[in-house]
Amino acid sequence: MGLIETIQSGKKPRPRRTLLYGVHGVGKSTFGACSDHPVFVPTEDGQGEIDCHRFPLAKSTQAVMDAISALYQEQHDYRTVVIDSLDWLERMIWDDVCQEFAVRYLEKADGGYGKGYTYTLPRWRNFLDGLDALRGERQMGVILIAHAKTEKFQTPEDTAHDRFAPRLHKLASATIQEWCDEVFFATYDAITDPRKVKTEEPPARIVRTCEGPTHVAKNRLGMPPEIPLQWDAYDYYIKQEHNPQPKEN
Repeated sequence: MGLIETIQSGKKPRPRRTLLYGVHGVGKSTFGACSDHPVFVPTEDGQGEIDCHRFPLAKSTQAVMDAISALYQEQHDYRTVVIDSLDWLERMIWDDVCQEFAVRYLEKADGGYGKGYTYTLPRWRNFLDGLDALRGERQMGVILIAHAKTEKFQTPEDTAHDRFAPRLHKLASATIQEWCDEVFFATYDAITDPRKVKTEEPPARIVRTCEGPTHVAKNRLGMPPEIPLQWDAYDYYIKQEHNPQPKEN
């Protein structure tokens, strides 16, 4: 069979790869717990008040990879893996590299001058390869949870300004964002944000799905710029992508 004969056409829906980052306490873990038959791989102790299935708290990168391996090799009914959170996993990766080079700070690893951050990238790719195996062989969706930070951002057309981004080093953040199908920023609606508006009503929690001047985001589902911070709201667009409605004549 020639190479031309291997060319495929049409859509090939696969489980989603989702990065959800946001402000503290907005409900990121709850979003993950409401996904399709989820199981958590916790790297921080923040799911105690959430009714969910979870592995024991991972205190090393090896524990995280062991959990991914178990989901790949063993029989189970889980359909989504939730890594909570990426920024705590990043610290474990940094600790591994520092231990390998016998240094206290990552900036001094691999010869110094910040080369240690580049040295971590193969470890991130190994982690993502494991998640890709779950997607491909076990048909599991992936939700990656991270906290938010503000960073300086400037384009050739605009002045520098602050925007929200995942609380990761820029090299790791870029790698993960490129890998994901969706990158969502979870926050409060401006009208009900408790930091700005004094009200007795519970604040509205939303997800920003498209890139904007104040935040990093993207989606591949043709979603509106803003949806409620609810799994069902996201799942609606996933189902539309997988099972599009026939057009009326």
